[in-house]
Order: sequence, then C-alpha cells, then structure tokens
Amino acid sequence: MSSVAAHVVTSHVRAAQRARAARLVREGLGVVSSKWSVGVLLELGEGTKRYHELLGQLDPISEKVLTQTLRAMERDGLITRHVHPEVPPRVEYALTPLGVSLAGPMRSLGNWALAHGQRVEQARERYDAESAARKNSGAQGRADAARGRPRII
Repeated sequence: MSSVAAHVVTSHVRAAQRARAARLVREGLGVVSSKWSVGVLLELGEGTKRYHELLGQLDPISEKVLTQTLRAMERDGLITRHVHPEVPPRVEYALTPLGVSLAGPMRSLGNWALAHGQRVEQARERYDAESAARKNSGAQGRADAARGRPRII
C-alpha cells in the first residue's frame, strides 16, 4: 500500500473514531442533562433515600417530574429502586456502581463551572450586547434607507 493510500485509510479510521467518541460523549451528557438528574445524583451520593426525602431535598421539583427523572435514571442504570414488602410500601432509591462512577466526572465538571462560570457569563453578556447593537444598527440602517438617507459606513 502506498503512503498516500495508507494516509487516506488512517484519516478515515481517525474520523470514524472521532465520530464514535462524539456520539458517546453526547450520550453520556444526555444521561445527566435533565434539569434534576444532577440533584438526584448528588442527593443519592450521600446515601439511600426514600422518594419523599428526595422530593423535599429537590424542592421545587414536582412529584411528576421527580418520578420521570427517577425512571429515566433507573433505565440508564444509574440508580436502583427497592420496594420493601410492607404496608404501606416503602420505596428507596440508591446509586448503582455505574451511578457512583459519575462522581469523578461530575466533580470535574463542577470544578470547571466554578473556575470558569464567571467567564462564561461575561462572554454571554458581551455577546448579547453586541448582538443587540448589531440588531439596532441594522434596524437604524433600514429606517434610514426607507427615508432615502444614504448609509454611512
């Protein structure tokens, strides 16, 4: 195989690996991207909790949203749901080993957010101000053109 052909094959392999990695990262972020899943992970990181304990700690979450969040996290293998055979039934939630394995990445993401959150907020404010200025100058230019005034650049 020529060096050009080997380079093309290597490029395709790298592109396929990048695409797979990007898909896996998207899926991984999807697991924890709901508004309340991070809160549930943090609460259950302190130990097993009953439904109403979670509901109280995650106020103002609704019962419906907590139930949906817990079901999604159970489906993803992050938490377990244990129903004790009692009357009334006692239901407890706990992190699985897979859920526990998110502690490190969540801590890293939290540290990044603490270190860079202010810069992100400043960038958003700057972008919004520049965007509003562009929009206003564009509107002014259209108004001037409608009145027959030449555009000064």
